[in-house]
Amino acid sequence: MTFTQSVQTVFRKYAEFTGRASRSEFWWFVLFSAIGHAALNAFNVFTPQGTLYLGASMSGVFGIITFLPSLAVTVRRLRDAGHGWADLFWILLPIVGLIVLVVHLCDPSRTDIVVTPQPSAPADASARPAPGSTGQHRAAPTGTDQHRPA
Repeated sequence: MTFTQSVQTVFRKYAEFTGRASRSEFWWFVLFSAIGHAALNAFNVFTPQGTLYLGASMSGVFGIITFLPSLAVTVRRLRDAGHGWADLFWILLPIVGLIVLVVHLCDPSRTDIVVTPQPSAPADASARPAPGSTGQHRAAPTGTDQHRPA
């Protein structure tokens, strides 16, 4: 996966926490985020009266925009490496937690783990059989019972 493909994929799946993300997809997006923050921080304006932190403000907005896609691609990457989403909480442990999380994110893809997609709901909810039924349709009652609930 190339740099541009990775960034496009992450933004296309910006809130998709299911599935997997390859190492290249994850690390290219990390590079994109680092370059974006560094480039925007370069726009700080230095004047004799002091510094106008315009670049830092733009970098903050960029961080807000990329927060959800970054979180989603990290969860997908952890799943691809065979770890659960809860391993993301290692980041709360100073220094050691960051090291553990980076090691987990660098793990190779696990092909022995099968990720099953979430079942989608049918378009017409009335098409589903009632719980406990065999899925076969009953004949409508005749006479006056037609409009009474069964």
